[in-house]
Amino acid sequence: MEKEINAGYVITDRLAVGNAEFVIGQSDTAPAKYVTWKCRKDEKDYFWGHYLGDRLIALEDLCKRALEEIEYLRSFQPKRDTGEKPEQQIKKRREPER
Repeated sequence: MEKEINAGYVITDRLAVGNAEFVIGQSDTAPAKYVTWKCRKDEKDYFWGHYLGDRLIALEDLCKRALEEIEYLRSFQPKRDTGEKPEQQIKKRREPER
């Protein structure tokens, strides 16, 4: 498979959620070594970049963005009657700020 490059960053990781994709780009020469971008599935027009200096933080950002997209898509689904109170249906895990 051929390397995909955008704005001097090699795309190393990709997560697809619905019609969106989130990617990590890596550059050895840019001031911010890593970036996460959003794009539409099957398109290469990357936007809303988050520029980062650490790979683990970039992986965390990639996963966070994908989870936010899942929550967004889930908000359009009709609520199912599960017998639970609405606040019990979805529990969000909160981590302390670093």
